[in-house]
Amino acid sequence: MSDLEKKPFVLGLTGSIGMGKSATAAMFSARGVPVHDSDAAVHTLYGPGGAAAQAIGRAFPGTLTPEGGVDRPALREAVLGDAEKLRRLEAIVHPLVGAEARTFLARHADAPLVVLDIPLLFETGGQARCDAVLVVTAPPEVQRARVLARPGMTEAAFDAIRAKQMPDAEKRARADHVIDTSRGFAAAEAEVEALVAGLSAAGSAPAQ
Repeated sequence: MSDLEKKPFVLGLTGSIGMGKSATAAMFSARGVPVHDSDAAVHTLYGPGGAAAQAIGRAFPGTLTPEGGVDRPALREAVLGDAEKLRRLEAIVHPLVGAEARTFLARHADAPLVVLDIPLLFETGGQARCDAVLVVTAPPEVQRARVLARPGMTEAAFDAIRAKQMPDAEKRARADHVIDTSRGFAAAEAEVEALVAGLSAAGSAPAQ
């Protein structure tokens, strides 16, 4: 790429469970910013005919549905508490999600700003693909109340999910931008608006 060519500013968006990341991603989408949702990519990869499904079925027998998609509860049971099995699963899924993200970036090469929505961004090294990282946060008591209000969620499940995620304080320390969603929808909207304006300008500048 020559110095005169432009490329998108790539913003990594992350945050622990219950912090409001999905709502924040929707704010970027509403402003016309292309957003790659890694959770949605995994959902497709896990579906019947998905690129990950057959590989997972071979690695973890009994974890596919009759239709050929991944049986998520069965897979969760198969890897729960087993670090080696979890690493095997990640070795299948993470490269495929990374390939999806690269395709997304190529498809939106002319956009001034794009967002990579990655729940485990720091945990998987995804920040290496980003020009900056936005962490969405909220106080612990707000996070807990939001998560436990979800249907079927238990204290044990919440604690297990948090155990896999980098502590919120460490994420905030490593972030370039932070939005605290506990301050209300309007405040978050205003912060997203400012980021879109500023980072889009950066992405519109010639690449150095």
